[in-house]
Amino acid sequence: MRILVLWANEAQPNLGVSALGAGARTLALRAFPDAEISFHSTGGTDLPGNDGPIIITVPKSLFAGFLLNRRGFRTWLRSFDLILDTRAGDSFASIYGMKRLVTMSILPLMARILRVPIVLMPQTIGPFESVTARGIARVVMRSASAVMVRDVGSVRAAEELGVEPDALATDVVFSLPRPERRPEHDVLLNVSGLLWADNPHVDSVLYRRTVRAVIDGLEADGRKVALLEHSVDNGTDFDNDAVACRELNREYGDRFRVLSPSTVTEVRETVAGAQLVIGARMHACLNSLSTGTPTIPMAYSRKFAPLFEGLDWPRTVDLRTEADPAQLILEHARADLQPGVQHSLSIAESRTERVVEVLRAVASVSATPGTGHPS
Repeated sequence: MRILVLWANEAQPNLGVSALGAGARTLALRAFPDAEISFHSTGGTDLPGNDGPIIITVPKSLFAGFLLNRRGFRTWLRSFDLILDTRAGDSFASIYGMKRLVTMSILPLMARILRVPIVLMPQTIGPFESVTARGIARVVMRSASAVMVRDVGSVRAAEELGVEPDALATDVVFSLPRPERRPEHDVLLNVSGLLWADNPHVDSVLYRRTVRAVIDGLEADGRKVALLEHSVDNGTDFDNDAVACRELNREYGDRFRVLSPSTVTEVRETVAGAQLVIGARMHACLNSLSTGTPTIPMAYSRKFAPLFEGLDWPRTVDLRTEADPAQLILEHARADLQPGVQHSLSIAESRTERVVEVLRAVASVSATPGTGHPS
């Protein structure tokens, strides 16, 4: 069986998207141990690990490639027995712009024309802020062989568009192996480059002020803080945790250790070595909890709270709505969080197994693996 994982890649500079790729691979191999796995994420053919002749610049380039079979695009797409559409975890929405939604929706619809089954892997669905966006979402979900979500908010978003999800799962990162916990750090603070600069999600000035207040409060409590990058240095100043961590560290006289893991394995080993992780990158927090480390998520969108609440982990602090987010973060940090971790992990494991069951069910009613698909 040949499987294509869309919009996630283990080589992605954003370690959250990289974790999605690794998790999708793990779940696919749990369902089909002999499967051959390929990836294609954002970034085009120049991103290491991306397979296939896809050149994604604007939607019309995809149409041209499909209709004219440029560089064997249609032949390549037809060669897969199953496509796992991750949408980078939270991009099946209109909040990142219509271009992104349209571009990511075209490819799976083309695959369905070629009769290649599509599964929407566990992800956040919505919000869709226009009639056009809702129409696209409805068509994509109805054309999929299965729709899986990772939180109850996404269940409601799908149901509002007339689609009943096949599974309420959780994030695929919980399928990854857990490294041994060897505490080397006290508190790891993930500073998000996305929020440090001007952004459409939260007030960057307020975010910076909150981060400083958290550091000051932790240190006043006698805690030792290190900084954690979770979107590795991408050579730009935008959405770059390295830039934010360097700037923050300079403010404090470069006294903090800055941890810069470059792979999913490294970041999971790093967070498994902490007593507590506080982060504004959702997957920094998910990597932490899934390795057994307590975490305090600093939410900047609706994707955070429903996912963690679904795991009975009520420690999310919403930067958009909380009057004093730093104070609430510090209150959580002073509590004994470790006893609740195993309970959340047990919930995650049962929901992860459901993903494997859905994948096998889709394969059982699809074309025989290895025979290809008619055009």
